[in-house]
Amino acid sequence: MRRNASLFVAISLLSGFGSSAMSLVNGIWILDLTGSTGLAALAGLCVYAPVLAGPWLGGLLDRVPRRPLVIAVNLLLAAALLTLLTVRGPGQTWLIFTVSCAYGVSYVLIDAGETALLPSALAPTELGDVNGWRSSAQEGMKLVAPLAGAGLYAWRGGPAVAVLSAAMPILVAVLYAVLRLRWTPADQRIEPGGGPRTGLVALFGERATRLPVVLAAVSIAMSGFTTAGIYAIVVTELRLPTTFLGVLASAQGAGSILGGLIVGRLIAARGAVAVGVAGTALFALGCLARCLPWWPATVLGAVVAGVGLPATLVAAVTAVQTHTPAALLGRVAATANTAMFGPLVAAIPLGSAAVHLGARPPLVVATAICLTAAVAATVTRRSTALGQTPTVPAPPHRKAGTSPASR
Repeated sequence: MRRNASLFVAISLLSGFGSSAMSLVNGIWILDLTGSTGLAALAGLCVYAPVLAGPWLGGLLDRVPRRPLVIAVNLLLAAALLTLLTVRGPGQTWLIFTVSCAYGVSYVLIDAGETALLPSALAPTELGDVNGWRSSAQEGMKLVAPLAGAGLYAWRGGPAVAVLSAAMPILVAVLYAVLRLRWTPADQRIEPGGGPRTGLVALFGERATRLPVVLAAVSIAMSGFTTAGIYAIVVTELRLPTTFLGVLASAQGAGSILGGLIVGRLIAARGAVAVGVAGTALFALGCLARCLPWWPATVLGAVVAGVGLPATLVAAVTAVQTHTPAALLGRVAATANTAMFGPLVAAIPLGSAAVHLGARPPLVVATAICLTAAVAATVTRRSTALGQTPTVPAPPHRKAGTSPASR
């Protein structure tokens, strides 16, 4: 199992490096070719938009063998990246948008596929730790890869970055191929029928998965809602240069790395719902700290928010892996990704509109929403626990595929 855990962390490092390097360069490349900041921003939208199709794309993972599909998606992504070698001028800009969309689709399939594969590769007690380590690895790459990608772009141009990024999914495919997976019935036979509604029912029909996913969705949506407000705090309220945003990004990244390293043990000790509540509350406190008219408090708030945000995500992913029947894990994982990241599509523009009321109102609103969600989840969790009849003690660990939803 330790071998598989190391392989999954390596997969996160490689995939995180390639995607983070290319996501920044795509926008810069389009801007250089067209001179349009609007078109450059659309590259990011192309990456996030496919998450809305998660419930449908995730169904593929429950109808075909999961590991071969994930390997194939990585190899196809590498092939798509290599088409960028033909970009010579504004007339080929559409290729960059196409590759951005390919990245978005691959994110949905690979993230859900990896979530579904982890329970077949690790013991249930290891899931929280490994999910946390994977989160730390990805956040670490977000600190390193954009600088590396931008530097390589300035030195050798976009095609060089495309080649480097294409090498990453090829290496990831190799690592997936050497994983040692336990056989499960879902590897050979998929139950007929079922679609997006099946994933929704399995995800939200059980409190153990519903609460962590909702908490993560709220926190992630508020992270997008506050983006414009944080920009305004730095530039308008604190009157600092825009480069200070890089300091805040690094501070939040450092907090995310720290949070990823400890969240697994917290889940094992307290459970996914409790960790989701704590992470949401920490993100709220981080938003509140960034409202203070003192730049060290803004940096501290970024660190606190960085600890809280991945805690909610890791808690939700671990809950889905632990409490979802194996035959439904692909579509449920993809549906969970849609539920958690889909609201960003609306939250970001709403936050951009709300900032016209001032720099701090979006952050105050986000704080109130997150704290309300945390309190509501705590009350629901306690009322459910009090309403349970303690005639049969709960098992110490519930393996994937044995949740009440599967009976």
